Amino acid sequence: MPHLDFSQPPFDVLSLAERQSIRKNTQIRYLAKNESLPAEELQCLYVVIKGQIEQSLNGEFVASYVGSNHADGLNNNDWFDSRRLPESLTKDNQLEPESTPIQPYQFRANEETLLLQVAGTAIDKISAQNHLVRQMLSDKLPERLKALHQRRHNKTLDPASYTNQQEVQQIMLQPVIDVHLLPVHIVDADDSLYEAARIMTKAGLKHVLVRPLSKLGDLQLDDLDGSQTAQHETRLLLGILTDTDICRAVSDKQDPATTPCQRYANFNLRTIKASDEIGDALLTMTRYRIHRLPVIDKSGDVVGVLGQSDMLAHIGHHSQLISIQIEQAQDLSSLDTAVELIGRYIRSQHHNGVKIGNISRMVQTLNAQVFTKLWQLIAPDEVMANTCLIVMGSEGRGEQIMRTDQDNALIIRDGYTHPDLAQFTDTFNSHLATLGYPLCDGNIMMTNPMWRQSLKQFTAQIGLWFRNSDPMHGIYLSAILDGEYVCGDESLLTQVRQHLELAHQQADPMFVRQFARAALQFGDVNQWWQKFVPLLGGKSASSDIDLKKAGIFPLVHGIRTLALENNVLDVPSTKARLKALVQVDAMTQERADTLLEALEFFMAQRLSVALSTDDKHARQVDPTTLTALERDLLKECLAVVKSFKNQLRQHYQLEIS
Repeated sequence: MPHLDFSQPPFDVLSLAERQSIRKNTQIRYLAKNESLPAEELQCLYVVIKGQIEQSLNGEFVASYVGSNHADGLNNNDWFDSRRLPESLTKDNQLEPESTPIQPYQFRANEETLLLQVAGTAIDKISAQNHLVRQMLSDKLPERLKALHQRRHNKTLDPASYTNQQEVQQIMLQPVIDVHLLPVHIVDADDSLYEAARIMTKAGLKHVLVRPLSKLGDLQLDDLDGSQTAQHETRLLLGILTDTDICRAVSDKQDPATTPCQRYANFNLRTIKASDEIGDALLTMTRYRIHRLPVIDKSGDVVGVLGQSDMLAHIGHHSQLISIQIEQAQDLSSLDTAVELIGRYIRSQHHNGVKIGNISRMVQTLNAQVFTKLWQLIAPDEVMANTCLIVMGSEGRGEQIMRTDQDNALIIRDGYTHPDLAQFTDTFNSHLATLGYPLCDGNIMMTNPMWRQSLKQFTAQIGLWFRNSDPMHGIYLSAILDGEYVCGDESLLTQVRQHLELAHQQADPMFVRQFARAALQFGDVNQWWQKFVPLLGGKSASSDIDLKKAGIFPLVHGIRTLALENNVLDVPSTKARLKALVQVDAMTQERADTLLEALEFFMAQRLSVALSTDDKHARQVDPTTLTALERDLLKECLAVVKSFKNQLRQHYQLEIS
């Protein structure tokens, strides 16, 4: 008799007593080809040992669950809870009367199928005591996604243990003294630059500390003992001299052999206590844009110098340190180094279990700093002050993870011109491509004159997009709706958003209805999911699912459409739009949470594909490579997309295509 595999979810978190209880309440269930589970047996959890079960709702295909004979080497079998009701298709829809009864799913065997049938009462009893089981079998999609997130990044599933993310956060609370410190070398202020350079070279450092010329009463510093000297030095505010300062002196044609260190040293030196937290040191470095901090112990002694690179090595790829590197970049090469750190940061954060939404928003911030620094390196201050650089698409929404196509525009102040503006924008986009941000295939970039115009021209163009039924105009409008400020005069973008609201009010009332059609242009869930359904003679040639077409785009554009209808035009991100739609009672909080969780699941799957393959677009996922739990959630998220598209069809009275 086949037994439950307690090494696979949802059974791998059971205690010994719980396993024994499950065994007592498990039996074999055989279904002949085309036989369905009767209504009285829809009170159990089932594991497909062999064969294939098709799930449907009112005769319409929903999902497929397969046994090991269809799973191509996977060590786990699909499972399903027959008690789960299709709430995502009705309750959250808000378009059907509350009195409408919720119809249960139907389950039919597509071939001779062998199941393990676990009594629902036994599952309920265990779920009441084991929150991990309760989470995995929850009716709520966000709870099941939380279980998947926990499994991916905390393999032991011990609720008492720290996650990797918590461990990273704990590093920030460690004392500064835990970091490798650079040795202390101090020169007198009247020592020559040559002497300072000699000490730097011998010690392998790029700096020395400088003791100022001063007295304590009638005593010279040399007359004090070591402890008194160290304490007095901190009170006198030590200075620092770097290799850059020496280079500056040489460029000033100063003689290093006779020029005193005092002339080029910086005596406005920041220090930090050895007992202070690493997070405090990071904050000080970021705030004052410095690379080195002398570390002072309880006695006032300088025990070492904390260097930025050592901090980076200790913490890992922390976002604020990357921000410092971007800010201090002086050319394309140094900016490229910072951009590579963003990629490492993404990998590190994903590995440490940070939620995909948090990663994407931080990546948006770091990318915006890259774009700002690059534009500053190219365009003069005059251009910066009279233009507004924006990004659009997923970058504008803060939902971009890996580097994909550029989507940017330049809004120019009315009346302002510069003869080299086109050259600046060409250089900007080509340099971004060099940094690994590919050029946009649709040419939605500021090298295109259409996306490099004055405020007046932009607003006139937006009015045209609202009046015309050209499909491309809908794409352009989607881009500008997702526009987010990067640098320059932000008031120019604010005025564009204000005009968007005005143009929408003046547009044909049927415009939003036509705008919504794009969310329905790709195949429904059953068409996409059936590519995965095994055939009797084997699987189809291509089981890949396009995550963008089947999941991400319908959600993003559908929510964008609802936001447009409700005049939510001041925020470009999907998360912020959902929050605003809840506030204006256009959507329930539960529905908004479900849509956001589904979107972030698709984004996380794309990131996993990108990190494990060479596919820069990372759109295709093969369900056969997923675990049973991941497949279950993929099916559920695709079902959420389907219900949302049905909601849009009904709300905007669109024919089913």
